[in-house]
Amino acid sequence: MTLIVRSPQEFRTQIDAGWLNSDGPAVPRAVFLVEPSGFRISTETARDNEYMEVDSDVDPGRALDQHRQLSERIGECGIPVVRFPGKPETPDDVFPNNVFATAPGRFILGAMRYPGRQREAERKDIRAFFTDLMRYETIDLSGRGLVAELTGALVLDRARRIGFCGITQRVDESGCRAMHEAFDLALTFQFDLDPHEYHTNVVMAVLASRALVICPDAFADPDVPRAIAHTYPSHVLEITSEEKEAFAGNVIALSFQDLFMSQTAIDALAPEKLKQLEDWGFVIHGIELDEIEKAGGSLRCCVAEIF
Repeated sequence: MTLIVRSPQEFRTQIDAGWLNSDGPAVPRAVFLVEPSGFRISTETARDNEYMEVDSDVDPGRALDQHRQLSERIGECGIPVVRFPGKPETPDDVFPNNVFATAPGRFILGAMRYPGRQREAERKDIRAFFTDLMRYETIDLSGRGLVAELTGALVLDRARRIGFCGITQRVDESGCRAMHEAFDLALTFQFDLDPHEYHTNVVMAVLASRALVICPDAFADPDVPRAIAHTYPSHVLEITSEEKEAFAGNVIALSFQDLFMSQTAIDALAPEKLKQLEDWGFVIHGIELDEIEKAGGSLRCCVAEIF
């Protein structure tokens, strides 16, 4: 049984029906990152990304140093890290999770809205890593006349195979359906985000399939975040718009206890909210990424998971 639902009540009904099984891997077995090379801000993708600081000066060396600190901290937690070189002509490639994703045995290529990001999907080295070395099946969503920016647009509860897809200019209905099939999901909840948002993973995160971080103000229908929260009773952390704008929703649990977020997010979160995460058993790892954040994404956007 697989379903795509579009109303909060229908989503609640499916959650309460009890047919979803927690039989998938909740956390990745490894991750891969793409180094910022000649780091700069893309004017192309700034058209619908209000988080980008298009008038800011950037320090490419500092961005690279911050990115390396991220990969080192992940590795120190015992999580394997694969690094690929970035390319100056594709400045958004530091955010690979929108273009490349995996499910067990599957390598998924996104259908990107902008030409620069479409060129990223053509990279032979990343493709070869998953097809020739990992022996994954390739599912290519590009060239189908749809938009599907993978785990930027689609936040996943991997264990229960639930997708949360916020419709923006970075994903359309056909793209949502294609991702539902590519990730082999049991249930996808499709909804509209606030018109000012561009990616779902900036406004919410599912942590190791056991907790939720969410900004209710970022959704077009206020009942949508309530329905999503219904899925994680007693483990819901609501964040304000101000905390969300500091990327407190763009976070990721890479193990059942290791929770990664940027130092910008930590500094913005109220102390009692950080304590709540710790009370749920998470060890919070904060990484300085303010240079990279000028490009409109944060820590979660930098990390592509290998399942």
